[in-house]
Amino acid sequence: MAIFEVKVPQLSESVAEATLLQWKKKVGDAVGQDEILIEIETDKVVLEVPSPSAGVITEIVVADGGTVVAEQLIAKIDSTAVAAAAPAAAAPAPVAAPAAAPAKATPAAKSSGAAAAPSAAKILAENNMTTAQVAGSGRDGRVTKGDALNAVAGGASSSALPSAPIPLGNRPEERVPMSRLRARIAERLLESQANNAILTTFNEVNMAPVIAMRNKYKDQFEKVHGVKLGFMSFFVKAATHALKKFPLLNASVDGNDIVYHGYFDIGIAVSSPRGLVVPILRDVDQMNLADIEKKIAEFGVKAREGKLSLEDLTGGTFSISNGGVFGSMLSTPIINPPQSAILGIHATKERAVVENGQIVIRPINYLALSYDHRIIDGREAVLGLVAMKDALEDPSRLLLDL
Repeated sequence: MAIFEVKVPQLSESVAEATLLQWKKKVGDAVGQDEILIEIETDKVVLEVPSPSAGVITEIVVADGGTVVAEQLIAKIDSTAVAAAAPAAAAPAPVAAPAAAPAKATPAAKSSGAAAAPSAAKILAENNMTTAQVAGSGRDGRVTKGDALNAVAGGASSSALPSAPIPLGNRPEERVPMSRLRARIAERLLESQANNAILTTFNEVNMAPVIAMRNKYKDQFEKVHGVKLGFMSFFVKAATHALKKFPLLNASVDGNDIVYHGYFDIGIAVSSPRGLVVPILRDVDQMNLADIEKKIAEFGVKAREGKLSLEDLTGGTFSISNGGVFGSMLSTPIINPPQSAILGIHATKERAVVENGQIVIRPINYLALSYDHRIIDGREAVLGLVAMKDALEDPSRLLLDL
């Protein structure tokens, strides 16, 4: 018998512990080498834990939902039991024998059917239901919390519901713990508002020149670079242009010191199934529009699939939040500490504006720059936002560095 230990991967220095989500295999199941066994949620990312060897799972040490630390043992695999995998799975006695996995880890909702979100699995288990009884609406058929609630309310297995903890009337409610990521987001937002003197300045930008440039070159751009030309790359370049002119916007506070960063790492706020994440575009002053668009597209895919790494999310000297993709007209973004400023961009809409004494229609985007008034005065903040506005209304400034 050759036993391989499955351990929690190394976490970053800022992450003390993590939570096991849902085991994809159970005791007695055969696994292949590098097959994903479970996902581990930290307050920043979800990490996948692959099998160190082909074989059969002989023990699950920590059940679903358990709190773990780096290098902690969570399961064991017998690499010599590959051939015995099928009989072991078929015989109920050997599969049920290991006592390492507590009863909490083996409800029917986690042993059959499609994968389920932790909150959904909990609801189904409490109501003696399985994922096989629920049509999942999530990615790859994953059963969501809403799917589970609908199934319970609809009586998908009414004969197995002696007592349901969730009200089945017209006023249902559910109490679930925050995910580690959501709890961390809440903590950082409160920290930012408590420790920073946040003030927001606004301006409007006529997006017509950027739209005209994009329309003129978007087909050729995609053909040459293999990526679509979006608007975010223009905002990133305009922000970098302003940060060079006003270094305080790219600085941070460390105690009684102001740290001026000689590089430009811009965080792009991205909505993911797990919540808001902010992957970092590094050294954007050395990137062209194509480089930026490719990296943003890569981050978008990784965010949707839960593949963002700790390195992707670490650092940053300035951030951009785009509420416009959801239709926001105006907002006051909250600074991402220890940064000192963040740009909020919004939906571009045709609006009536006055030019040279005439009322004309222009595609207008409202910009919002929130800044830490402890180190950034109104002058730098306002002029920095004006520099972004000027760059967007005359994109040639970005080429000429004006």
